[in-house]
This record gives sequence, structure tokens and C-alpha cells, in this order.
Amino acid sequence: MIERYVWELRDADETQVAVVGGKGAHLGGLSRIDGVRVPEGFCVTTDAFRQVMAEAPSIDDQLDQLSRLDPDDREAVRRLSAQVRRTIEGIAVPDDLAAAITRALGRLGEQAAYAVRSSATAEDLPTASFAGQQDTYLNVMGRAEILRHVSRCWASLFTERAVTYRQRNGIDHRTVRMAVVVQRMAFPQASGVLFTADPVSGNRKVATVDAGFGLGEALVSGLVNPDVFTVRDGEVVAKTIAAKQRAVQALPAGGTQEVAIDAQQQQQPALTDAQVVRLVELGRRIEAHFGRPQDIEWCLVDDDFRIVQSRPITTLFPVPEAGDQENHVYVSVGHQQMMTDAMKPLGLSMWQLTAMVPMHAAGGRLFVDATRRLSSPAGRAALLDVMGKGDPLVRDALETVLDRDDFVPSLPDAVPGRPAAGGAPAPIENDPAVVKELIERSRASVAALERDIRTKTGPELFDFLLEAFDEHKRVLGDPLSVQAIMAGMDATWWLNDKLQEWLGEKNAADTLTLSAPDNITSEMGLALLDVADVIRARPEVVAFLQDVEDEDFLGELAKVAGGAEARDAIEGYLDRYGMRCVGEIDITRPRWSERPTTLVPVLLDNVRNFAPGAAARRFEEGRRKAQEKEDDVLARLRALPDGDRKADETKRMIDRVRTFIGYREYPKYGIVSRYFVYKQALLAEAERLVAADLLPAKEDVFYLTFQELHDVVRSHQVDGRLVQQRKDAFRAYQALTPPRVLTSDGEAVTGAYRRDDVPAGALVGLPVSVGTVEGRARVVLDMAEADLEAGDILVTTFTDPSWSPLFVGIAGLVTEVGGLMTHGAVIAREYGLPAVVGVAQATRLIRDGQRIRVHGTDGYVEILP
Repeated sequence: MIERYVWELRDADETQVAVVGGKGAHLGGLSRIDGVRVPEGFCVTTDAFRQVMAEAPSIDDQLDQLSRLDPDDREAVRRLSAQVRRTIEGIAVPDDLAAAITRALGRLGEQAAYAVRSSATAEDLPTASFAGQQDTYLNVMGRAEILRHVSRCWASLFTERAVTYRQRNGIDHRTVRMAVVVQRMAFPQASGVLFTADPVSGNRKVATVDAGFGLGEALVSGLVNPDVFTVRDGEVVAKTIAAKQRAVQALPAGGTQEVAIDAQQQQQPALTDAQVVRLVELGRRIEAHFGRPQDIEWCLVDDDFRIVQSRPITTLFPVPEAGDQENHVYVSVGHQQMMTDAMKPLGLSMWQLTAMVPMHAAGGRLFVDATRRLSSPAGRAALLDVMGKGDPLVRDALETVLDRDDFVPSLPDAVPGRPAAGGAPAPIENDPAVVKELIERSRASVAALERDIRTKTGPELFDFLLEAFDEHKRVLGDPLSVQAIMAGMDATWWLNDKLQEWLGEKNAADTLTLSAPDNITSEMGLALLDVADVIRARPEVVAFLQDVEDEDFLGELAKVAGGAEARDAIEGYLDRYGMRCVGEIDITRPRWSERPTTLVPVLLDNVRNFAPGAAARRFEEGRRKAQEKEDDVLARLRALPDGDRKADETKRMIDRVRTFIGYREYPKYGIVSRYFVYKQALLAEAERLVAADLLPAKEDVFYLTFQELHDVVRSHQVDGRLVQQRKDAFRAYQALTPPRVLTSDGEAVTGAYRRDDVPAGALVGLPVSVGTVEGRARVVLDMAEADLEAGDILVTTFTDPSWSPLFVGIAGLVTEVGGLMTHGAVIAREYGLPAVVGVAQATRLIRDGQRIRVHGTDGYVEILP
């Protein structure tokens, strides 16, 4: 019989987290798996917790106070959470609940020893494990002690660490309930943890077992180092046997104690290899049942394994679904697009529908399957060359996988005489009119899209958009556009290679490309300086902007003295660039036109840090430096043997790079311009769904794919549970760091620079813009919170084109992600900023306010004393 307050473990399963909590649900599910032994027990349900909480009206006020605390205010969290715990532990267990627990103990043996374990509803979930956030009590004996420890488990929902964890994960304290698992104690010879996937590399085919003597508390508390076994394909492939000097054992009268291990036993393995393999086989069965890699707590009793907990490993990056059992190698799209944040489902699906190559979604990010290109010698060489020029870490990661001879299949090159797919584009003349024509083509296409989409609503809109996506890809794949982009990049590489060979000068093209024409992204940064000129001359406007919080501030701005002119300048900027934003490849991100307050801190920095006319001076200064560099290089070349030929070739390449390198930024501007049009139309549909009471908020459509949204508009039916599941998944994906390269085994391969030419302690990266600069590091993770002074060095995770307005006011750039031709690198060169990109964990290793020295020519960063 299932009671309201007490359930037998065997009556629970994974669908009943709301009743028995995460641990109880998983233990119930485990008990149903053939061959898996779970110690007998029962759950005190969340209904019991709810009744106890209702006994103390003061709890509501305490939870209100707790929810308002800053999770970083540790003293306040400690004080208030302790108060909540004391309140809960002071509540007497109601008679009917105590009777239900007593009956359950009677069925299992009231005089036996038990483990009393917390089981919160936000625990052991696919998106958040909450491991160790609540309490467990071992070897509890007697009815009164068990009731007391049930109360302590309820109270442990409000330990300092649990409260902080929930606040950092955006989980409301009131939405979490606590059940309590009461199980017969197991008295093991050995215990430990099994990971059915390698928790470090992510490899799903490798399992690791940590093992020690006695109860698992010795391992969990760090009292001893465990034996560690690595298992692959049913075989122990590596093991480390630790000296296990201590163990935790149960006391006859209840409780536990530390004991010393006999000296002769300390070096003995806690498990035999055969036991390890048998345990991993059991783990694979559990993993198959739950459908994802598991973190499993086990104990060994008389050569028989008992499973006392299993939770998903939430730190693993998900693997794209391939639909086959073949090996695959995936390359991150986000690292090439300078946007490694998680994307919402609508953003993912829209990028997939408009991309030029197939892309696979996993963990809120996109990946390209590079396996086929890596399989043939010619394809492999071409891909590694391109990746190496863009991001050496990606190339190294791919080479790491290729070094495993059996992972990527080896296929012959294409049939001789047949042109290779994606071969080099035909050459193009150094004609500036080509760029003007391409820009005009793109503008005309966007204008036609804006005109034609106005009359489209409902299912007709989605049919129209599918046709628009074809036009989108046609513009993006325009052969002339590809030729122009490649001409600029090839000329850059030629100049860098030849001028280092002939003159011994590194990255000479960086100076030669300063203030190149037709660069829409660098123009965007300079244009905001012009807006600042309008604002600077109007003190009332400056004062108004310093207190702006409302996104509708432009209307109020016009009422301030001089505000109409400032408003017109800002709106003119937004008309040209308002479709941009940080993370702009995700259509769901708020654009500057939608959230203009994002630009206000940058505008105020420009007002403070620059004099009038700075934009024109900056551009002219860059053009002058580029011309001086050209004159210097050509003169030095002519002094060399065969110098006239070398100078003539170099002059042609300089002209070529200055003609085409600025256009490198325009296709992305065209894409984002089109995206803004798509987004406005889709949000109009979302507003109609809200008006029809099908959605509570228009932004909920961001958690549906394009096709799912199409289906909702056509059927007028929405699965609210799916939207909530997607929100939960997105929140979990935000906490994951995407790998540059990911294999179908789940292994995240990061790559390394493998350099020995940098000072000890320096942070190594990729040199993308020459020069050395020393200054104050400003670690900025959100452009809207930037507060920069002249001479500061910007340190951030990635910079897409939307960060360019910040570049005009800084002295150098350091990013965690990027390559030689990604947008941040191009604009850093355009503005003459020393820059190093691809610096692993730069935002963690460099503290805001530290002085650093950026070596943009040699590719490393020094943290100064």
C-alpha cells in the first residue's frame, strides 16, 4: 500500500521526483533494473516536508529574505540559512507522520541500522546534479534517532552551500521540496564511485572507478586517496593503487568512526581487476536504463555490489546525434564565429537553415562533421591548413585525433581529373568597383526582403521564409563574394609569409591593413565616436544618459535641452547598425535596436575619453601609418637582390589586400541585417500567439525550433512542457564550456600551442595584431557593463563585430577564442591594437585591474607584478 507520507523505494521510479526527490526516484528506478541490488528502504515524501513547513509561518518571511540575498554575500547567506535550519529542526514531527515512519521501520526491522539521506526535488537531475548539497547520515539506530535525522535532512535543504548553489543556478528556494530516503545500512569491505564516462575527457567509452576500504565517506571527505581504475572495452587499461591509511567504519552503537588500516593492507587494491570489470558492466546496464552517463556510488558486501546512488554526470558536453555507429569528428562552429555561448533552439535552427554546410546541434552549440574531409589525404591537408591559419588549437586538436590511427577511416582522394569540391576560387582583379558592386547587391537583397515580408503572416510567412533562406544562401555563396573574401585573406597570408622571409618582419600585413576602406565593422566603431561628438557638446544630455535604465529612453531624451539632436544621432546610428548585438548569430539575442541601453556605457566612455573629431583623426592616422609602412617595405625590398621584382609583387599584394580585406566583414553584416528582418516577422507571429492565449510570453518561441514554431502557428497547439524542458536544458547548457573539437565518443579535445619560445608563466595565444602594449586589464564579460579608460586592455571570452565600438577606446585586446581571420582579429588590426587571441581561460587567469603586457607580435601575455 502506498501511503501519503511514506513510500517503499520499490514503488518509486524516475517519473516521481516531485514525490520522492531526485535521489529517491533514481534509487527506485535502480531497484527495477535486473541484476542491480539496492539496499531496502523507504522514502518520506515531499508531502511530509510540505506539512512540516506549514507548521512554521515564520519560514515564509525567512525565505523572502533569503531570496533577496546576493549569493556572494557569504556571511549573510550563512547567518540566514542557519536561522532557517534551526526553525525547521525545532518543529516536532507530526504524530501521523511519525506513525507512518514507525510502521515502515517495523516492516524492515526497527532495531536495524539505517542510512538517512536527503532527496531534494532539485537533485540528481539531468541538468543539475546538486551533488553534496544536502546531508546524509549513516548508521542511524532507533526510532527516535531516525525521526531526529529526518528533521535534520529537511533542514539541510537550507545549508549554506545548497542555498548558494540554487541562487547561482537561478532556482527559487520555494520551488524545491525535500524528501528523505531511509535505507538499511550496508557494511562494505570496499566502496567508491564509478563514472561510466571519463569525467575529465568526456570519453563515453572509458569508465573510471575510484575505490577505497570501508564506507564511502572516507573518499567523499578526502580522508584518503582512492585506487583509480580505468576500463575500456571490458578491460582494465590503467590503474593507480593508493596507500590507503585510513577508512571510515560503522560503530556497533550507531554512527561512524575513522580507523587505521593495517600496514600490510594499505597497498592492497580495494578491488580486483575482475571485480572492477564486473562493476563497470553493472554501470553500463544502469547507464542504458537512464539513457545517459552516470556517476554511481557503490559498495562491495561479500563480493556482491550494492548500488546506493546513481546520478547523471552533468558536466559532460553532449554529443551530436549521428544516427549511426561510425566514428565522427566534430569541429565547433562557435569558435569560428566568435560566439561560444549557448544558443536557444530557434537560434540554432535558423543558423542551420541558413548555413552553407550541414551543422549538428549539441549542448546549445553547433558543430560541423569534419570526418569525411579528414579521411582523405588531400582533404585532410586542406582542412588542417585552413584550420591552422584560423585557430592553431583546432588544428592541434584535429591532429591529436588523427594520431590515433584507428579513429578516422582512411579513404582515397577523389578520382584523378575530377575537380575537388570547394576548390580555390578563380582569381579576381584588383578593382575596388567589385566591392562596391557586392555591397550594393547585398543591400538590394535585404531591401527586397524587407519589402516582400511585410504582407506575410501565419503559415504563409513560414513558406515565404523558407524561400528567403534560399536567397540568403545564394547571396552568401555568390562566387564573386567568395573570390573577394579569399583575395583579401590570401594577400594577407602572402604578405606575412614573404615579408618575414625577405625582411625578417613578423605579421607585416597588420600595419599595411590599417584603415582599409569599406570595412563596415570598423566604420561602426568610428561612427559611434561621431555620435559621442553630438552628445559631448550637450551637458544636459550627458547627465540624462548617466541615469538611463529604461529601453524607451530615446523618447524622454528629446525633452532634454539638446536632446532632440542627440536622439537623432543615436537613432541614425541604430538605423545603420541597430541589428547588431553580442552573440548576433543567435537570432534570439536582443539587438541594439531592441535594447539600446547596451550602447549607453560605450557612448559615455567615448564622451569622456575622446576629443571632438576623433573618428576622422583615427581613420586618417591609420591610413597614414599604412602608407608609411608600404613606402618603408618597398624601399627595403628594392635594396635586396632581385629587389625590383620583389617590390613589384609586394606592391600588387598590398593593393590587393587594401582593396579586398575590408569587404571581409560585409557578408556577416548582410547576414545579421537579414536576421533582424526575420526576427521582427517571427516576433509579430509570437505576439499573435500570446494574444490567442497559446503562449504566456512572446519570447517563449525562442525555445522552439523554426519547424516547431511553424507547426504551432499552423495547428494553434503548444506543448508547454516542451518549452519548459527547453528552458531547463538551456540553463544547463549555459554552464558548459564547448570544446573546439568533439568526437563521437564524447571526448572533448582542446588542443595545445606546443611552444617553447615564451617566458615562464606567460599565457600563450595566437598573435593576430602586431605590437606590444602594457596597461590595466579590464575583464569584461558583458559589453553593457564595460567601463573603460584610455589605455585599458580589454580581456574577454570572445569578440564578434558588436564589440567593435569598444575597440576605439582601448590599447590592446586579449580573448579566449579567435583566429587570424576572425572578426576581432581583423578589427584589432584595422585599429592598430596589439592583440592576442585564443588564450585559454584568460578571463579566469587575468584579474580585472591587473597590469598586463600584451605581445601582439609574438602571441603571449605577461601578468605583471
